[in-house]
Amino acid sequence: MTETGVNSINTTALAFIGDAVYEVFIRNRVLCKYGQNADRLHREAVRYVKADAQAEVVRRLTEEGFLTEEEENLVRRARNRRIKSKARGASPMDYKLATAFEALIGHLHLSGRYERAEEVMEKAAEIIETPRERTKK
Repeated sequence: MTETGVNSINTTALAFIGDAVYEVFIRNRVLCKYGQNADRLHREAVRYVKADAQAEVVRRLTEEGFLTEEEENLVRRARNRRIKSKARGASPMDYKLATAFEALIGHLHLSGRYERAEEVMEKAAEIIETPRERTKK
């Protein structure tokens, strides 16, 4: 798909594709890491795909300057899009940020930028696997 074609797709549709791409990435990762017990695989995968984890990924990627200007603009556009669906078990802001993350993955995938998509997903998994250290007050 051309860059122009991908840019004409709304961010909700990009998130639809990005969700699937990220889900396959995570399922491969947990299968390699945790073996073949289906219950354990599901529990582990949920840690990576839940909205609050994806929202934290977006926050950290932005704070660390990991995203390009173009990627940050897409994330901002997706985050600010009016969403009609309701979040289950996540705050409305976390849900919007998670949708923005999935839109980013969808955009990279549909643009044929597979290596960058892989790089972003790998960084996301690392962020989820190593939570922020809490500062003592």
